[in-house]
Amino acid sequence: MTPNNFFMLPPAIILFIGAFILPLLPRNLRGYAFLLFPILSLYTIVIFPDQFIFTINFADYQLILFKLDKLSRLFGAIFSIITIIGGIYSFHNKDTGEASAALLYAAGALGVTFAGDYFTLFIFWEIMAIASTYLVWARRTGEANKAGMRYLLVHIFGGGLLLAGILINFVNTGSNVIISLIPNDSLSSWLILLGVSLNAAIPPLHAWLSDAYPKATVTGAVFLSALTTKTAVYVLLRVFSGWEILIWFGVIMALYGVVYAVLANDIREILAYHIISQVGYMVAGAGIGTEMAINGAAAHAFSHILYKALLFMGAGVVLHTTGKSKLTELGGLAKAMPLTLWLYMIGAFSISGFPLFNGFISKSMVVAAAGKSHLDAAMLLLMLASVGTFLHTGLKLPYFTWFSKPLSNITPQKPPINMIVGMALAAILCTLFGVAPSLLYVHLPFSVDYEPYTLYHLVETSQILIFTFIGFWVLRIKLAGEPLIALDTDWFYRKPAAIARKIFVDNVDLIFDWFEEKALSITYALIKFGKNPVELIRQTGEEHFDPDTHRPSTQLLLILILFSFVVFAIVSLIL
Repeated sequence: MTPNNFFMLPPAIILFIGAFILPLLPRNLRGYAFLLFPILSLYTIVIFPDQFIFTINFADYQLILFKLDKLSRLFGAIFSIITIIGGIYSFHNKDTGEASAALLYAAGALGVTFAGDYFTLFIFWEIMAIASTYLVWARRTGEANKAGMRYLLVHIFGGGLLLAGILINFVNTGSNVIISLIPNDSLSSWLILLGVSLNAAIPPLHAWLSDAYPKATVTGAVFLSALTTKTAVYVLLRVFSGWEILIWFGVIMALYGVVYAVLANDIREILAYHIISQVGYMVAGAGIGTEMAINGAAAHAFSHILYKALLFMGAGVVLHTTGKSKLTELGGLAKAMPLTLWLYMIGAFSISGFPLFNGFISKSMVVAAAGKSHLDAAMLLLMLASVGTFLHTGLKLPYFTWFSKPLSNITPQKPPINMIVGMALAAILCTLFGVAPSLLYVHLPFSVDYEPYTLYHLVETSQILIFTFIGFWVLRIKLAGEPLIALDTDWFYRKPAAIARKIFVDNVDLIFDWFEEKALSITYALIKFGKNPVELIRQTGEEHFDPDTHRPSTQLLLILILFSFVVFAIVSLIL
């Protein structure tokens, strides 16, 4: 079945419609309806043929709402799949606003993925920013409100950079079609790159991620972990592949995230910093720009969405059932929630690059691409970053959450069964693609000439994992969480926040209050004058209005009327 004989909408529009229909449905049907829309979007992505284009005319411009090739199909499919899994995980959640925001957020991600022109891309880019902000605010705590506002302001700034670059590019070229840009010195290219880099969380434009994701709702964080940064990776692969500067920014990201995870105490903050680290591999792959590197980055984005969502789901179960998310407040949960632990560990094995899990068959492709391109320093540093990944996500977090001696008595509640089912589905896919990598490789943009299960790779990986485990066990006491807040580059907009608020909010409020007070005073005076003008003229000094005293006489009114006629008559004669 193809679009030639069956009418189908672009997948982003399907989710967009779903986001607005959902609140109109009976409450007991909304969870099922949520799942229907990403299933339909996945179906359309599967049946549309390669190179299919869906366009509309807007004013004098042609907007390409849907343009399909192997790269966009891969990203669109995994975005739809994770939305389905996230819908199952959040099935118990009755917050309709949060569900609609999640569908709208996924619609934005799909819209960016299949956009064929920059204007369409920008519209869906901003939809993502607004919808994802709500998933932070929906937790309805003071910290979430503040983090959500910072998140929104940062993304408005990034969207402004992106739009400026798009407009300058349109003026210079006369075209709004998305094409791969060659490395150049044009202002438009660099502005677009900066706007995309902010969403990819490339340091120093990254602190919004580790600030906001730990404060989002339990279910909202699953969608956040999967969509924004990977959508940006898609744009980097589509537009900026081969830009060498991205290689080193990617390497910095891979190391930066694992270093800051040492300082983090919140389990979701640890996972947030590891998003930055893992996205670094994808950014480096985009920078290398070879077919193998692009395949590796795309495969790793696909794998990362699955295992990172699984990790956030595991952390979410802990938070949902205990009300706690700090390492210093957790411990000893292994007996109470063994299934959650083992499902989480599948995600941890995957992100750490264990054989038979999907991280092993994707991350190593990026590292191999760096070696094949004779980027030995980048290859070694990316391998070093994988040590930190296993150290924190695979060892530190599960040890201090599930195995260490708790500092207080914790009695976790039983999680809703749908949360476990969502985790199980993600865990099955992490394992499936790890065991049978060809199921993923066949859908990559270029033909794959890479075999992950070589003896050399297996021995190398085993050595890294074993020595990392030994190092953790020796230093585990020093790696315990500390009840501290580790400020990142967000210090630059957190620290001056009080001063900026005083200048741009409080002082402005004072000025508006002064003008409001004066305007009200004048208004009240005019009202008082209008009620009885004679009272002010006579200056009686009486405090209260007395109709008998202040009522004007008929003689006075007649004199005023005649005087007015005389004045008008004289003016008319003169003019």
